[in-house]
Amino acid sequence: MQSNAKEQGNIRLNKYLAQCGICSRRDADKLIESGKVLVNGVPAGMGQLVSPDDCVQVGKKILQGREKKVVLACYKPVGVTCTERDPHANRKITDLVKYPIRVTYAGRLDKDSEGLLLMTNDGALIDAMMRGANGHEKEYIVKVDKEVTEEFVSKMARGVYLRELNVTTRPCEVKAVGKYTFNIVLTQGLNRQIRRMCMEQGYRVKELKRVRVMNIQLGNLKPGAYRELNGQETDELYRKTGLM
Repeated sequence: MQSNAKEQGNIRLNKYLAQCGICSRRDADKLIESGKVLVNGVPAGMGQLVSPDDCVQVGKKILQGREKKVVLACYKPVGVTCTERDPHANRKITDLVKYPIRVTYAGRLDKDSEGLLLMTNDGALIDAMMRGANGHEKEYIVKVDKEVTEEFVSKMARGVYLRELNVTTRPCEVKAVGKYTFNIVLTQGLNRQIRRMCMEQGYRVKELKRVRVMNIQLGNLKPGAYRELNGQETDELYRKTGLM
């Protein structure tokens, strides 16, 4: 009975590493398999459970405990690349966001786009948000080079066949909000999806801004600024991703 009670307070090592912001669970399994993770000085095994009293070491780094889970809402400006290491990027997102705890992006925005980007140290949250099958909503305001017609809106909403990717986009919510501007809510994240969808209709995107990711709004954030999500926002985000 004592053993069972103790195990109830333990978690799998790969989940623990993800909660510490080291990497995703999948990458944690690779680290464990390669022998780079030690628990109390002994190479860890796949599926191993750890308790708060265990000393977990990754390479030369000893984890003192689980870092506080942090989620930031950032306004990525045009010209900033979602990358951490690309030497060819003039401005990287990691140059823009200076936070005491290491965070990384959960979903990308291409260099020519702007708006809401979520950043976190929670690998499990990143994994959940990046799974396209989960159908998480992302909302955008888009300005194009020609008048937004009813026909254009209807075709975009039904789904567009993208020749370059050989795939038809999922049906989505689209509405005109100006002569050259429309609002679109996607539930998938294909590479440069909105730009490709517009191109197939003979339109060119001039401006693209993401204003919402699930329940998180861009709000009145200014380009280059960021804020830490409050408890209610974070709780709802975790519920929507199935982590709570």
